[in-house]
Parts: sequence; structure tokens; C-alpha cells
Amino acid sequence: MSPEPVIDVGELVKHYHASDGSVVRAVNGVSLTVDAGEMVGLLGANGAGKTTTLRMLATLLTPTSGTARVAGCDIRRDPVGVRRNLGYVSATTGVPDRLSAREIFTSFGRLHGILAEAIPQRVDRLLDLLDLRGCADRPAGRLSSGQRQRISLGRALVHDPPALILDEPTNALDVIGARDLLDLLEQLRAEGRAILLSTHRLHEIESRCDRFVIVHGGRVVAAGTRAGLVAEWIPGRGGDLEDAFFQAIRPDPRIPEGRP
Repeated sequence: MSPEPVIDVGELVKHYHASDGSVVRAVNGVSLTVDAGEMVGLLGANGAGKTTTLRMLATLLTPTSGTARVAGCDIRRDPVGVRRNLGYVSATTGVPDRLSAREIFTSFGRLHGILAEAIPQRVDRLLDLLDLRGCADRPAGRLSSGQRQRISLGRALVHDPPALILDEPTNALDVIGARDLLDLLEQLRAEGRAILLSTHRLHEIESRCDRFVIVHGGRVVAAGTRAGLVAEWIPGRGGDLEDAFFQAIRPDPRIPEGRP
């Protein structure tokens, strides 16, 4: 038997009540898995439910219903266990301008309860991994956007988690910074980590991810490998992941609008 997925999501739901009393279905039954040593791309337009899904997995939001486990820890019953096993990089969380990479990694190492005598070695390893050695003691406010994003990633890795979740990690990066970051994620995958990342920049990850999950209107509308999605959604015509994506999110007359 194969081992259980590191990230295992089953029928996850998040509903909000709008000011007019209506129910907003931000996430409506999302299921997905990510195995050790696998990188899965969560694809969707703005408002599709990607960020809400990831925030529930990171225990920042409480689901309305459904289940999810990270490294065997349930997001409802054991949120602390989830945080011990998960590194989370959000699309909006920045890094303090006045602190250096070394100071940030050291502080987060303490917050995660790493033994004081082990922190310097852990920080040095991160600085080398993230290619930050040359600017390790420079205030983050004086660094490039790519270097700052590497600090955000290092902050998520300081406790050496088996799972990593990233929300639009290349959004503020230029083409070189985005490529460097994705190269680094491939290295982390090769080390055995389970990586789930969301993006709407499909061309950047088309050849990087092992599988893709496409969400639209809070639902999973398609999932599979690049080749599988292209074959399913544009059979016999050829095309790329973007073509398959647009076919998958086209309105389906079989599904009534707003059906829960």
C-alpha cells in the first residue's frame, strides 16, 4: 500500500453570510491530495476559492464543513500539529523592513520552539539553500523583491516542515525572480516535501507541477496531469494547459447557477 498523502483534503466547504443575508459559497466541496515529493498547482481565476482553501489548510480560517489533514494532523482537532508540519507563504504577508534575513529566521526559529543551540546551524542552512548568504545581515527593506520572497519562504521552512503551501508566490516577481523561486521549489520537492501552490500565471508552472487542480466558483472542475487535462478538455486538437483551463471553467449548463 502507498503511504497516505501528506496533504489530504476532503469536501472542504467555506460559506459566508453577506450583509444582505445571502450566503456566499467561497469554497464548495473542494477535495485534493498532495503526496510527499509532489508539487500540485491549484489553478483558478481571482475569486475562484484558491486563497480561502489555502487559508483553511493553514488553520487561519475555520471550515464550514469538510475535512483536511496535514501530515496526519486534522485542521479542526489538531491545528497546532498542522502548524508544526506546515510551512505557509501567503500572497500578502511581507517581511519587516528593519530586520535582516538572519534576524527573521532566528526569531521564527524561537517561535517554533527550536533549541537555542540548534538555531544558528538551522539559519545558516537556510541562508545557503535560499542563496541569501551575501545579504544575510542587510535590512530586508534594502533587498530586491525576489530576495524578500526568499526570506518569506525561509521563514516558512525554518521548522523543516514536510508540507509547504504557497499562495501566488511569484505574483510580485519579475521573470528571473519567478524562475529562481520555482527552481528552488523543485529542489524542495526533490527533498521529499509535499508542495501545494496557487497561481493564475499558468505558463510559469505548466512544466513544473506533477498535477493540477482547477477550481472555479468554489468547486473543483478538473484535476490531473498536464497531459491528462489537455487530452480531456481539448481532445484531438492539441493545445497547452491554458487552453485546457479555459475549457474547464466554461459555464456548464448541467450545473444550475448557485447550486450548493
